[in-house]
Amino acid sequence: MSRISWDQYYMTQSHLLALRSTCTRLAVGATIVRDKRIIAGGYNGSIAGGVHCSDEGCYVIDNHCVRTIHAEMNALLQCAKFGVPTEGAEIYVTHFPCLQCCKALIQSGIKTVYYAVDYKNHPYAIELFSQAGVKVEHVKLEKEYPDQNTQKKREFVTGLLNKLSQDNINQDEMNSLQNEADRLFR
Repeated sequence: MSRISWDQYYMTQSHLLALRSTCTRLAVGATIVRDKRIIAGGYNGSIAGGVHCSDEGCYVIDNHCVRTIHAEMNALLQCAKFGVPTEGAEIYVTHFPCLQCCKALIQSGIKTVYYAVDYKNHPYAIELFSQAGVKVEHVKLEKEYPDQNTQKKREFVTGLLNKLSQDNINQDEMNSLQNEADRLFR
């Protein structure tokens, strides 16, 4: 049996952390690693004990949810809370870090940022990482893992298809769409 690579191991951990996210806009997970050891993890969500977006909706100002703390920040804050140094560490993030998280990662001494998905990659963040000598590497997750929202997604798609069928859509087209939806959720 072959083992997964270190990059895949840590990126998978970040995707697992993202399943804890309470953000309804984008679930993100982050894992901080030093010397091949996980030292912290985080996901995007509200402050501890606070109201969650998944329960009461997002609190959006200027197209940003101000209720949510990003996964990278939560991981860094976990290190700060427990006195764990981040100098020279690496971070694995499900999505490319935003500009604010980029600056926090640089200031915390993170030396390498691995990310799985391009997401609004800000040119200035890329420039700052370069100026600071922070290595940035795209690490695509090689294996997809179960999605906890599969049933909700399937119900949503089925509902949409039912509505389409009421609009006199061709039955062959309906069957084709249903087959495609089923294939996506296997």
